[in-house]
Amino acid sequence: MTASLRPASLFLALVTALVGIVLYCPLLVPILSSFFTVTHGQADWSSPTFAAYVALAQNDDILSALRATMIVGFSTVVLSVSIGTLLALYHNGRGAGAALLQFLVFLPFLMPPIITGLALLIFFREVEFPRSLVTVVIGHTVFVLAIVYRTVLTRLRSLSKTLVEASLDLGASRWQTFWRVILPNIAGAMAGGAVLAFALSFDETMITILVTGTTSTLPVRLWAMMRLGFSPDINALVALVLMFTILLCILAARLLMPAKDRAAH
Repeated sequence: MTASLRPASLFLALVTALVGIVLYCPLLVPILSSFFTVTHGQADWSSPTFAAYVALAQNDDILSALRATMIVGFSTVVLSVSIGTLLALYHNGRGAGAALLQFLVFLPFLMPPIITGLALLIFFREVEFPRSLVTVVIGHTVFVLAIVYRTVLTRLRSLSKTLVEASLDLGASRWQTFWRVILPNIAGAMAGGAVLAFALSFDETMITILVTGTTSTLPVRLWAMMRLGFSPDINALVALVLMFTILLCILAARLLMPAKDRAAH
């Protein structure tokens, strides 16, 4: 049986390698290009340089869009983690209408982003709420709320009820039980959900285009630049964003890992 499985294993390894090449090799092109001079689409591989990174540091439009993206991302994280944790606590307590609550939370995330964005745009117009970074934060929060909510709810359901019951039996109030027992156990899930929420907010384009005002976030700015072509400093931006994204993925994976597995590593 081992001999018969060997060709299958080799085939699966080959398919995995091909998929990895198709997915990740295109990312190497802008990263490598960021360290060489590119003229009329041709890179001069003979002279490494940091000129693209220097140009990026002097590109006020890109830096302004990046600042707006960071503001939106951090604001979205604060709102989504706060609201998502409260909703998860309510659901875990088997509050009335928990099933309906879960449906409402997941609906904007499961719908196509263009539908979610259009619905928000129509709502903001009906209530005469001017479009700005505030509306972008609201749109992103509605979109990523399901991720934080589900992450925290899953951790709450894995928490032993005997811990909470023991805390209450020993005379602790419900607030003390939450602060000293529940919160330390769900803090990792909250942090992991925050990282995932930030990553989704950083990348969101369709909803942002529909609800943004005069200030552009980085994805919207790059979307507009596609018509005219990218300057060499965008290669440097791609390299930095990719490195930042990898770090976020590693952090999220570690925070969402069970405590016993983190201790083993």
